[in-house]
Amino acid sequence: ADFAARRAFILTADQVVVWKDQILEKPENEAEARAFIAGYAESPPRTVGSCVISCTVTGKQWTAVDEACVHFDSIPESSVDALIEAGDVYYCAGGLMVEHPLVSPHVVRMDGTIDSVMGLCKATVERLLGQAMEARATLPAAEGRELPAAGDT
Repeated sequence: ADFAARRAFILTADQVVVWKDQILEKPENEAEARAFIAGYAESPPRTVGSCVISCTVTGKQWTAVDEACVHFDSIPESSVDALIEAGDVYYCAGGLMVEHPLVSPHVVRMDGTIDSVMGLCKATVERLLGQAMEARATLPAAEGRELPAAGDT
C-alpha cells in the first residue's frame, strides 16, 4: 500500500519481558515455560514496551518506552499444567499472561497498567497520537496537514 499517498500515521510497537536482567522470549518448550512461570514468584518480571507513531508524509516519528512490573505469589503446579496444556503461554513473551483466570489470582501487585503488561499501553498511544496530530496541525496543507482525522479511514 502507498501509505504516503494516503497521508497516514503508522503505529508500530513491540514488547519484551525482562526477568533478573534477562530478556525472555516466547517459551520454546514445556521446560522453558515452566521455568519462566515458576521464576515469577521468585523475582517479579518487568515488561518493556516500545511504541512509535510515524507520519507517512513527513517521516517524523514520535516514540515512547513504557515499563511495568508484576509481583506474583507462587502459581500452583496444577495451574501451570493447565496453562501449558492450553498452549497459550507459547504465544506470549516470557509466557506471561496476567489476564488469564489461572494467573490473575496470583498477582500480588502490578506497577503499571494491565494494557502495558499485555503489550500496548493505551495512554502512551493516545499521548503520542496527540503529539503527532498537534504537529500535523502546524504543517502547511501541501505538506500533509490535511491528513485524515483520527479514526477516519
